Amino acid sequence: MAVIKPFKAIRPAKQYVDMVAELPYDVMNREEAKEMGEKNKYSFIHIDRAEIDLDDKVDEHDEAVYLKARENLDNFRNNDILVKEKQDCIYIYRETMNGRDQIGLVACVSVDDSINGVIKIHEYTKPDKELDRTKHIKYCNANTGTILLTYKNREKVDELVDFYVKNELPLYDFMSDDGVFHTVWRIDRQQDLDELVSEFDKIPYLYIADGHHRSASAVNVAKEKRLENPNYTGDEEFNYYIAMIAPENNLEVLDYNRVVKDLNGNTKEEFLNKIAQKFEIERVAKNKQYKPEQKGTVGMFLDGDWYKIKFDDKSINDPDEVKSLDISILQDNILDDILGIKDPRRDKRIDFVGGIRGIDELEKRVNEDMKVAFAMYPTELTELMAVADANKIMPAKSTWFEPKVRCGLFLHELD
Repeated sequence: MAVIKPFKAIRPAKQYVDMVAELPYDVMNREEAKEMGEKNKYSFIHIDRAEIDLDDKVDEHDEAVYLKARENLDNFRNNDILVKEKQDCIYIYRETMNGRDQIGLVACVSVDDSINGVIKIHEYTKPDKELDRTKHIKYCNANTGTILLTYKNREKVDELVDFYVKNELPLYDFMSDDGVFHTVWRIDRQQDLDELVSEFDKIPYLYIADGHHRSASAVNVAKEKRLENPNYTGDEEFNYYIAMIAPENNLEVLDYNRVVKDLNGNTKEEFLNKIAQKFEIERVAKNKQYKPEQKGTVGMFLDGDWYKIKFDDKSINDPDEVKSLDISILQDNILDDILGIKDPRRDKRIDFVGGIRGIDELEKRVNEDMKVAFAMYPTELTELMAVADANKIMPAKSTWFEPKVRCGLFLHELD
């Protein structure tokens, strides 16, 4: 059963919160991060991507970057930009985007639950990204990123959250530059904390929605510290890491689209004919975009035209939890078989575009530096859970969650 734990968060002082809170470190490149940091000296990006405060020639994985991250974190704390909670708490975190609320609890979860499979994964991690975040946690001596987890709803948890939202004054309430509203409530009454811990003790599994690298890195650091402390009890802070835990009916998965540089030696006609041998394909009306409206359909943009591809029933209804995914059907039958992209995680000919950027971004990429784009129907959260329950792995870049959990709002010190 799932373990959650209240913790003494390191968090922004109220007067700085809107300036500190920042998007996750991995949704921007170095140049974008540097520009953000130059505009805002309080941005958490100075800690999450400390290379922006060093010479551009310094490699982003150089030890100097992790040392700078720790230095910046210490400066934020010494100047009371970040302060540490005096007692253990759990937090309610609500993000409102385009009139829709995403709300969950922020608490510590157990490293052992990650090790023993109570916290379930659905994708592989990249070794270089995992090593980067492992070093970042070690040098900062803190979990600096909040993982997004989901679970199958429990009514009593929903009721307690609803009570706080309707009756308690928030700790934070601000709007970020991208128009997302962020509201945080603090739960510090022991009776309520005990009830939440007890309720999660009845939940068999938690599922990683977003943050596989940060979760894996937290486990890596905990394992190292256990080796350094062979008499550890399991109660030490390094045995836990922070997560926003949101019920499944509260999360929205957006599409995660693909763009490819070339047609793998095929002419346009050859490419279209090869697709037609596998699936139904039709060109949509001139100057009309096509965004899939149901599972089993894909939009394709090629040479200024949009096409609708419809998968066959056999593929859609494949009993295998992974093979039946739209992403898998596209990968196996078109990206691999026709375009020769065997490993989308490593192939330089393919790139991925989050649904938050809109379908216009796909046209833009094709008109600039790519040849063909594929607009996907979003993977369902139930599909994600089914894959995780089957102990299988989804194809790379299968899900995109919005709004993104902001970094810098909650940090968890390891000792």
